[in-house]
Amino acid sequence: MKKLFGTDGIRGRANSYPITPELALLVGKATAKVLGGASGHKRVVLGKDTRISGYMLENAITSGLLGMGMDVLAVGPMPTPAVAHLTKSMGAVCGIMITASHNPACDNGIKIFAEDGFKLPDSVEMAIEKEILGGTLDSDGVEAEKIGKAYRIEDARGRYIEYTKGSIQNLSLRGLKLVLDCANGAAYSIAPLIFRELGAEVIETAVKPDGLNINANCGALHPENMGKLVREHGADAGIALDGDADRVIFCDANGEEVNGDRIIGMLALAFQKERKLSSDTVVVTGMSNLGLNRAMKQAGIKVEFTDVGDRYVIERMRSGNFNLGGEQSGHIIFMDYATTGDGIISALHVLKHMRKSGKSLAELADFMTVFPQELRSFAVARKIPIAELSLLSKEISECQKALGESGRTVVRYSGTENKIRILVEAERSADVKLWVERLSAAANRELN
Repeated sequence: MKKLFGTDGIRGRANSYPITPELALLVGKATAKVLGGASGHKRVVLGKDTRISGYMLENAITSGLLGMGMDVLAVGPMPTPAVAHLTKSMGAVCGIMITASHNPACDNGIKIFAEDGFKLPDSVEMAIEKEILGGTLDSDGVEAEKIGKAYRIEDARGRYIEYTKGSIQNLSLRGLKLVLDCANGAAYSIAPLIFRELGAEVIETAVKPDGLNINANCGALHPENMGKLVREHGADAGIALDGDADRVIFCDANGEEVNGDRIIGMLALAFQKERKLSSDTVVVTGMSNLGLNRAMKQAGIKVEFTDVGDRYVIERMRSGNFNLGGEQSGHIIFMDYATTGDGIISALHVLKHMRKSGKSLAELADFMTVFPQELRSFAVARKIPIAELSLLSKEISECQKALGESGRTVVRYSGTENKIRILVEAERSADVKLWVERLSAAANRELN
């Protein structure tokens, strides 16, 4: 059976399998069948980012849901974490977000959230996938009077705005000047309002989506733009969201990037001081810098590591009852407030910490010494299990032996693209360069 769901929903090139209107219709039908039955007018929250293909997929998914007797609460362009929040707050059986996150406009995807706002368990995704690929998704059994209705939720934006501001108790940000890069994505209209309503002066950029410019030389993937504007305007900080606003990258007043590791660490120290850090523990992935682990250990904070992917971070946070975690790439999870990464809530908590401490972002982020690190990512012709690649496996073993406890390597395939990612980290830059080249050469030889 061909697998549809990856680590972050279904994703691919728009208008090519599996991201076609035909399959999107089946996603709607299968989701309704698995999560809501064939009737009962149970509700689904449906959002999207700003890709032009979102119109096509939104209509197809809606048709599938309605035909199976489900009502659809359409919220339009909205951040992924907003859809997760609204799913729970509006009593929906699930939430569906149409987005390919940080990918270019030519891609799109479908994420599904359970009624509690968390991503669906693997078992439920497999049940939906089974219905799509091999089930009988016939809506003939739904009588005409039981067909679902579609509603446009006009106040969805206002609901989410108040929720995010409430996460920092509506603390005033008056006096702060911010650069805000919205990636021409889902938060293009909502994010500037949130920071302005709290009193900040906002210089906004990438807030004019045209369906094709999402993530195009802007947003969290291109923090250099934010840094340049911060220097030009003399701003206190820069905030760059990705296309669906579930992750964020910052820069300080000098325009220097502040990534997810530094944000997680500085907030862990703040939460620990306020006795708000659950079990004095943070959860990160294997991609986080060893410098973070060392700094946390010195502060008496335990670091738990998971596989790469925010879903694995969230799973560990839930099982261990931890309240702070995330990824170096900018997915920050505040379990006290959100069920998924939320770039806006992350930014609000960083600004709150700046305001309450009276320190700049550069000062707050200067708590760790970063190990030299390089992440190499390139396309591969096929995805053979790494354990079956004799040359690459041998090189990984040699690398780990050579670096010992003073370094590490992580080699993994992308969960959403035909790419392999090779991370090498060590105390010496020369070791990083040597091993990233050797591992890349081996991977290219066996995979391309």
